[in-house]
Amino acid sequence: MGTLLDAIRDTPLVADGAMGTQLYERGVLYTTNYDELCLSRPALVKKIHVEYLRAGARMIETNSFGANRYRLTRHGFDKAVTEINVAAARIAREAVTESGVTDAFVCGAVGPTGLALKGLPDHERVAIRAAFEEQVRGLVSGGVDAIAVETMRHPEELHIAIDAVRAVTDLPLVTMVSFDAFGTMADGTPPEKMAEQLAAWGANVLGVNCGDGPSGIFEMVERMRGPGLPMIAMPNAGIPRRIEGRFVYMANPEYFGVYANRLLKLGVSIVGGCCGSTPDHIRRVVGAAKMRSHGVASDAASETHTVEGGTPVEPAPGVTVVPREEKSRYGSRLGRHFVTSVEVNPPAGLDLRRTLDACKMLKAAGIDAINIADGPRASARMSNLAMAARVQDECGIEPLLHVCCRDRNVLGTIAHVLGAHQLGLRNLVIITGDPPKMGDYPECTAVYDMDSVGLLQMVRGFNVGRDPGGKPVGGATSFLLTTGAEPAAMDHDREIAKLRRKVEAGAEVVLTQPVYDTEVLERFLRDAEPLGIPIVIGLLPLASYRNAEFLHNEVPGMHIPDGVRERMRKVGSGPAARKEGVAIAREMLGAFRSRVAGAYIMPPLERWEAAIEVVEGFLDP
Repeated sequence: MGTLLDAIRDTPLVADGAMGTQLYERGVLYTTNYDELCLSRPALVKKIHVEYLRAGARMIETNSFGANRYRLTRHGFDKAVTEINVAAARIAREAVTESGVTDAFVCGAVGPTGLALKGLPDHERVAIRAAFEEQVRGLVSGGVDAIAVETMRHPEELHIAIDAVRAVTDLPLVTMVSFDAFGTMADGTPPEKMAEQLAAWGANVLGVNCGDGPSGIFEMVERMRGPGLPMIAMPNAGIPRRIEGRFVYMANPEYFGVYANRLLKLGVSIVGGCCGSTPDHIRRVVGAAKMRSHGVASDAASETHTVEGGTPVEPAPGVTVVPREEKSRYGSRLGRHFVTSVEVNPPAGLDLRRTLDACKMLKAAGIDAINIADGPRASARMSNLAMAARVQDECGIEPLLHVCCRDRNVLGTIAHVLGAHQLGLRNLVIITGDPPKMGDYPECTAVYDMDSVGLLQMVRGFNVGRDPGGKPVGGATSFLLTTGAEPAAMDHDREIAKLRRKVEAGAEVVLTQPVYDTEVLERFLRDAEPLGIPIVIGLLPLASYRNAEFLHNEVPGMHIPDGVRERMRKVGSGPAARKEGVAIAREMLGAFRSRVAGAYIMPPLERWEAAIEVVEGFLDP
């Protein structure tokens, strides 16, 4: 299995959530010493570990956060330091075995002493280090895979703890700090400087835990990326409120999962939860991690279904593979003409008349294809497959059918894709899909048996006449495979590397997310050029200043330069703002018209006429 550091080298790892909160929810009073429960109630502690493992966690922390001599002395357990820590490690190890998970890591939790170090004489600092060494020796004796020094507010105490760990063991060392509401440590150290110190002191993984919730943790982690070490984030489930005598954490699992996705997009290697988080929160993190790590999960039921592991697939006997230019009219125009598509999604409800009229209008204006999203905005809408069939049959314009990995398992996705081919649809846009947002049905769950790479591999297999297991299927599909990319992704190198994997998996065309920054698109086009496939620029005409601020601050992968937002601020909202949004989109298109294969326009609020205004004068006959 390798070490914890081996495991996070290429794919993100999900950690567990709160132990104390779960013990409290099971009736253990907060006045109890939770660490001692490893001796008096080991079955209860083990049960919580098992629940997190079965929720998908692959790193669990021992129930030893406060199991140092200073904290245990307050409860009269100072003679049991080693016994408690050995038991904490052993219980976690037994939970891994009992859960049936074969690839989980046990991380020994080491928290602060609770002492104020300012003004302490040197011999007290020596005693503090000895206390940390005593705890770490117990954890190592119990069989942990790594040590996590966590929830540290004082840099000096953290340095002492790190030195103590390194004096006892060379196991991987995870370090997590906790900042105040102003974004600093107790002595005023900012995140950037703290990260540099942690790297210099010998941390293998660094990051943040606890805090005021996912949003605050995200900001701190983003500021700690300088040293380039693997990072960890374990936020609280928001700020607790006391309701009817109980503490309730307000960040629900859905919200937690959204930020887990953002943290993973940022490049964080380990994401879990701290105070208030539950197995339900961790399940949401698992869904986000599957999406970011190409659907790879450790249990057999969740493995990504690929074809030949991403290597070139030999066509089945008797199958002639259809070249890109013969798959569809849209495919035939790629590289020869400037192609255009406009996003038109299924309406809420049953009536398609207005939507079909819009598609006819766009075709008459010279648009090549209609993009149809898969399950947009988490509301009651018909399937995009049904709409795509009607658009093709009744409007005479080709659809680009988006296929999202979020909502269907492998078998459902196979049926969906093969059904699309039977209906004569040939253009697929393969995307992983963001986690479900807070829409009309917040209890909806994500599936993520695959991500976009896995799905591309699967459909590529059908294009050469083979099923996901590589067996001939008695024919072949002829799908044009399109994928997405984020030119403004926070981790640009990671985004390019992922795009390369998509191309290797079978992607033939790239649609970008909306771009507003010429420098961002310039860098993306330069770094994507060696991949050798057509790139279609995404354009979303801004509707208002408020719309621009929302996209810039709330949507991962979107970056709107200050100058563009200032232009929108000056015009505010209404017709003038919409006109300015179209002008901005046209400027981007004009700057790159000769360097991209086409444009993909996403008009806001179903103002499809805006899409025509954006491309007017840029269309090929």
